[in-house]
Order: sequence, then structure tokens, then C-alpha cells
Amino acid sequence: MTVTQFPPRNARLLHLLAPGITVGLLFIATGCHKAAPPAPPPPNVTVAAVEKRDVPVTQEWVASLYGFVDAQVRAQVTGNLLKQDYREGTALRQGSLLFEIDPRPFQAALAQAKAQLAQAEAQLGKTAEDVKRYTPLARDQAISQQELDDAVQANLASKALVAAGEAAVAQAQLNLDFTRVASPVDGVAGLTQVQVGDLVGPGTGVLTTVSTLDPIKVYFPISEQSYLAFLGDHPGAAGFPADVKLELILSNGSVYPEAGQFYAADRQIDPNTGTLRIAATFPNPHGALRPGEYGRVRAVVRTLKDALVVPTRALTELQGGYQVATIDASNLAHLRSVKLGPPLGNSTVIESGLTPSDRVIVDGFAKVREGTPVNPQPYQPVAPAPAP
Repeated sequence: MTVTQFPPRNARLLHLLAPGITVGLLFIATGCHKAAPPAPPPPNVTVAAVEKRDVPVTQEWVASLYGFVDAQVRAQVTGNLLKQDYREGTALRQGSLLFEIDPRPFQAALAQAKAQLAQAEAQLGKTAEDVKRYTPLARDQAISQQELDDAVQANLASKALVAAGEAAVAQAQLNLDFTRVASPVDGVAGLTQVQVGDLVGPGTGVLTTVSTLDPIKVYFPISEQSYLAFLGDHPGAAGFPADVKLELILSNGSVYPEAGQFYAADRQIDPNTGTLRIAATFPNPHGALRPGEYGRVRAVVRTLKDALVVPTRALTELQGGYQVATIDASNLAHLRSVKLGPPLGNSTVIESGLTPSDRVIVDGFAKVREGTPVNPQPYQPVAPAPAP
């Protein structure tokens, strides 16, 4: 075997470099076996238990308000308006005087009709006496039967003239009465549409409107599907459950304090909109509600027994469906698809996909995947804001 001999100078250099080489080898060895960084802690999530309870299902419909009776007052005869006898916007009783039309032409027509009636009555008296006088004469053949027949027919014609005269007097009196326009119902009178001095008549249009406000009538349309659902839940109901209490939400968001009730349903489904018009009544003792207002009618239409309810924040929409994340006893996350029921404020009913023993992640869904360990924290629901 051949042994390589280093020159003395190279041997000294190798001897000097040996400690450095040893340190470098130790450094390389140490770097190759460096410990892995520690795993991150499980993400913090808020968790809520699935709640099981009876849930009332409510629906809302757009509503419009009308007087229980909205009587449009019109002139029945033509004449100049002489006087307005009511104060606009005030409460009136049935028969209260509203307007006065110039009565003079109708007073003259009544006088003429009475004169014609008196003339007809005088003629009737004469013909009646003729019949009374001619009857025994005809029996004794002192006069011909033809003369008696003529007298009888003249008497019948006179009776007819008297009846026509009485009808003319009644019509003239009615026209004279129409010159005093009165309220047809108890209610609140609206603003007048005419002025004193105007020529009014049947073709003039509405003079004013008197509305009965207590109770007040509310109309709202329900869909054909809702109508059929009501029939299924309440057999025998005439379009809408009569025992359902109604709540009126005004245009400013406030809730009217009095509860309403079903009054009537329209005879048909509107073919243009596919809805059935429902009428309800609400007590209005102080006249706070007025015809022409808009609002929403809300009602509890049915109750879901033992429904499963979760916070709405726990739901995540995915491709037209919804998912929730649940955690098991080992605090591992699992993704589930669910089918939603009706909303309940800050919560939502789950029709399928969960069980009463499940716990769902409310905040932190984006941090988890299937099987991800989590650090659950109790969910603290936010109190709803007070109603205006």
C-alpha cells in the first residue's frame, strides 16, 4: 500500500484547519436536525346550542285603509249653492245639514203640482156625482146606457188624473227636500269640493265625503298559495281564519295598539295579480287612523311544533343552498347542509339537517374546515334594538 506523504508545510496547514472543519461539520449536522415549529392553537369560535321550541309563523301583507263607510255626497237636483252648513273635518250625525241649494224654483214647481192636483180632484168630484145621478136614471131608462157608461169612464179618468197629480206633488216635494243636502251616515266630513254660488247638480260630481271611522276598514291582498294554505290549516274558513288576531304596522314602523279581526273576503281571486282581497276591521275610537293611509298587516298564521332554531349568523350561503358548521364532543368542526324555514328576527328555523343535540358555530365559520379542531366559546346574542 502506498502512503501519501505530505510535505511538512502542508501538514502544518492541515493541522491548523482541523478545528474549523470539525466545527463546520457539527454546524451542518445540527442544522439538518432542527426541531419543527409548534402547531398553531385551535381557532376561537362562538358556539350556540340548537334550540327546540314551538315557533309562531307570521306573515305580513301591504294594507290600505278605508272608512267603514265612505259616503260620497252628491247633489240630486240642479241649482245654485246658497250655503255650506258644516265645518269641514268635524264629526257629524246622520241627517246633519251639509249644503243648501236655492229652493225657489222647486217651491214654485211644488205649488204648480198642488194646483194641478186640486183641479184633478175637482174633476173627480164632478164625474163621481154624474155616475151617482145617472145610475138610477139608466135603471129607469130615463137616459141611455151609453150616457151612464160615458160618465163611469170619465170618473175613472178623473181618478187617474188625481193619482198622477199626487205623484207630481210627491216628486216636487222630494226635489224641494233635495235642496237641503244632509249627511247620509254618522262620520267625519271631508273637505268640500264646491264653493257657495256654484251651480251644482247630478253631473257636478262629489260635493264632499263623509267617512265612518270607528271601526275603520283595512284591505290587504293574500296570495292564492296563502289562501289554499289557510284552507288546509283551518277547514271551513271563508278565505281567511276568522279567529286570527291581526296587527297593524303603520308607515312609520310603529305598531297600532288595537288588534284587528277578519271581516270579509272578496268573491274571487284577482286574475291579474293572483291574490284574494281581504277586508279587516280595527277599532278606532279616537280617530287616529284615517282613510288613505298605508301600512302592513301582520298575523300569526300557524305554529310550528318543536321547531329547531339557530342564530341567523350561523348560516352561510353556498351555491344557492345554506351550510352550518357543528362541533362534536371532541371539539372538531363538521360542515352540514341545511334547509331553512321561516325567519324569526335574529334567528331562523331549520327544517332539516340538524338535530336538537347539535351545537353550531355562530362566529368563526370561515376559520374551519371539515374536521378542524376548534376552541368553542359561548355565543352571547345581541339584544334587538327597541321598536320606534
